[in-house]
Amino acid sequence: MKSLDRRTMLKGAGIAIGLPLLDAMVPARGRAAVAAEPGRRLVAIDLSFGLLADNLFPKTVGPNYELTPYLEVIKDFRKDFTIISGVSHPDVDGGHHAAKSFLTAAPKPTSSSYKNTISLDQLAAEQIGQQTRFSYLALSTSSNRGLSYSRNGVEIPPEHKPSNLFARLFLDGKPDEKKRQLQRLKDRQSILDAVRNRARSLERHVGPDDRRRLDQYFTAVREAELRFAKAQEWEHRPKPKVDAKPPQDINESADVIGRARLMYDMIHLALQTDSSRLITFYNAGVNAVPPIADVSQDYHMLSHHGRDAERLRQLEIVEREQMKALGEFLSKLRESPEQGGTLLDQTMVFFSSDLGNGNSHDNSNLPVILAGGGFRHGQHLAFDRKNNYPLPNLFLSMLQQLGLNAERFASSTGTMAGLEFSNNLGS
Repeated sequence: MKSLDRRTMLKGAGIAIGLPLLDAMVPARGRAAVAAEPGRRLVAIDLSFGLLADNLFPKTVGPNYELTPYLEVIKDFRKDFTIISGVSHPDVDGGHHAAKSFLTAAPKPTSSSYKNTISLDQLAAEQIGQQTRFSYLALSTSSNRGLSYSRNGVEIPPEHKPSNLFARLFLDGKPDEKKRQLQRLKDRQSILDAVRNRARSLERHVGPDDRRRLDQYFTAVREAELRFAKAQEWEHRPKPKVDAKPPQDINESADVIGRARLMYDMIHLALQTDSSRLITFYNAGVNAVPPIADVSQDYHMLSHHGRDAERLRQLEIVEREQMKALGEFLSKLRESPEQGGTLLDQTMVFFSSDLGNGNSHDNSNLPVILAGGGFRHGQHLAFDRKNNYPLPNLFLSMLQQLGLNAERFASSTGTMAGLEFSNNLGS
């Protein structure tokens, strides 16, 4: 019997719902291997003040590029990452305002008509988020900004305290707390039932167009019910146990590197315990002097260096520390065994910034490092720095690598040219 395509969808009323992996989707000889396949993960990181381009981007293209000062810091991972230049989000500008569009690519974030859309992680969470206790984790070192946005373009408040995140991930609540949480989930389902029944009674009083809209509404309600049911299942299961001690939050906002390292540690634990497979991290800068040796000026002011030699020297020190923190995170992933490989093999780490030039607040030529996640790495992919290649093409490649049946994301024109899968899902 001919097997079904693994990305088979149920389609109706303009809604496409991904099916779970069925036996009929896999040839008999391949079922055991697919059943053992670990889930892909995604970590998207926005370094808010950007990186000095001359210290990051190689001058040569392809696999034989010469290491730049910042890539030298993570040279042990040369075969595990791709450095990408000449990319940005089409029509996304506005300096720091572009952070709102970092994972959505919604155009013109400063215009009066701006409306944000769904972020990369949330689109993926709708289809694969139910596979883990937490369908996504939205994280930040700032309480004021995150990267995740709902389908309606509403910002999802990020968690900025590692101690709170640790408690959510690994500490079981008291029996009365769990009981209250279960009751809240049941109450939400009851509300959904009531609203759905009321909407059903309207069907006979509306025309064909409204019936189609109601069908879409019912589909959304059914999906919400499934999420609540899944959440109830997780509430009955004990949380994973880890050897790590609860982290001590760093309350000094100037310690940008220490705060980033703490959050990287928590992201690693979340991935290692398969608590979530979709994580966003806004690594915010500060208007303060970081406690780093030989740095005496405000981080934000250093990013506005005006080509001043001393500011550039100090900014490079700070940015090297950011690269070291990234390297330590990649090390933890590579040192964590995963079925048939490592956690880095299964985790796409997208490290970038919404600023291509922090000095001028330019949103073109964004710094992009893509590590791990089953791609063929070890190269510099260079695109036109005057007429940038659309970054949403990379997002589309990432969605497909997660196993989604995606044909487009935002302003994408296709998958990213020159980026190949080393172990393409569905193949």
